[in-house]
Amino acid sequence: ILEGGKEVTATSRHYVDRLFDPDPQKVLQGVIDMKNAVIGNNKQKANLIVLGAVPRLLYLLQQPTSSLELRTECAVVLGSLAMGTENNIKSLVDCHIIPALLQGLLCQDLKFIEACLRCLRTVFISPVTPVQLLFTDPTVIPHLMSLLSRSQRTQEYITQIFSHCCKTPEHQMILYNHGAIQNIAPLLMSPSYKVQMQALKCFSVLAYENTQVSMTLVNVLVDGELLTQVFVKMMQRDRPIEMQLTAAKCLTYMCRAGAIRTDDTCIIMKTLPCLVRMCSKERLLEERVEGAETLAYLMEPDVELQRIASITDHLVAMLADYFKYPSSVSAIADIKRLDHDLKHAHELRQAAFKLYASLGANDEDIRKKVRHRL
Repeated sequence: ILEGGKEVTATSRHYVDRLFDPDPQKVLQGVIDMKNAVIGNNKQKANLIVLGAVPRLLYLLQQPTSSLELRTECAVVLGSLAMGTENNIKSLVDCHIIPALLQGLLCQDLKFIEACLRCLRTVFISPVTPVQLLFTDPTVIPHLMSLLSRSQRTQEYITQIFSHCCKTPEHQMILYNHGAIQNIAPLLMSPSYKVQMQALKCFSVLAYENTQVSMTLVNVLVDGELLTQVFVKMMQRDRPIEMQLTAAKCLTYMCRAGAIRTDDTCIIMKTLPCLVRMCSKERLLEERVEGAETLAYLMEPDVELQRIASITDHLVAMLADYFKYPSSVSAIADIKRLDHDLKHAHELRQAAFKLYASLGANDEDIRKKVRHRL
């Protein structure tokens, strides 16, 4: 290998040149070779983008004369290029990759649809992609709903796109009006954990501060069981933490939107204790931050919940630990973890302050207990 970046650019140029070969078989082989070259190689990805591979790949992807195999391989390569840096995603979005891939979803071939969806998912979950691009064409959401039944992969990618792109009350209503609840609820029973999790995340973003959605969710049955009971089961201690936390968020948001009473057993006996568990030392930092913030949000307007929380599992004492974080270096053997935790320590303190504020919002006795700890 030659020194410097010259040889990378030379090979990259060779890959791009092959995309213009008059022989379709050579073009296909060129795309397959490109796919193998870019896996895990961000330098190569950046070079190919700079050299103009993206417009050509998109052209081949949309060309009616291209074979299905070629179109699918193009979608796979584009998905791989999207896996690189935020700059890569910006370049792809600027080349109008989103409308091209959405158009591709009208094809009947499942493998091609899955490749397009996988790429769309990667592009949409990036913070640099404007989520509004999902809602520009009114035919897109109903079409995505219709693709949910095609395979576990389509279910995973589509629900992940929905949960990431649903950012405003208007987005919530578009999804709601196109049958998001009926279409996504059965996915909570999927044999695939990834599908279950993305479906659960969809419900948390749909219910957040939305009374209409939350009121509808309360009456939904999944396999003959009330949706709220499905969420309660997902908060059991033997479930993965991410699932417990997201299910607790769903019930919290439904409660705050007025669809579940604060004295309902699913809140007092299940959601509240689950969120308190998330604040304990055993949990990872991000989990503790999310647990504390969600708990603060749940209790904010309700004195009785604050009273119950203040005597649950030594919550007030646990929170005092948040301010001493990280406690001692010896307790954290792994330096990498320490480094990571130090970066998040301020988030943890903020979350604890929110929770303290919530706990003491309406009751002098609780405030005294909190002050005593500080």
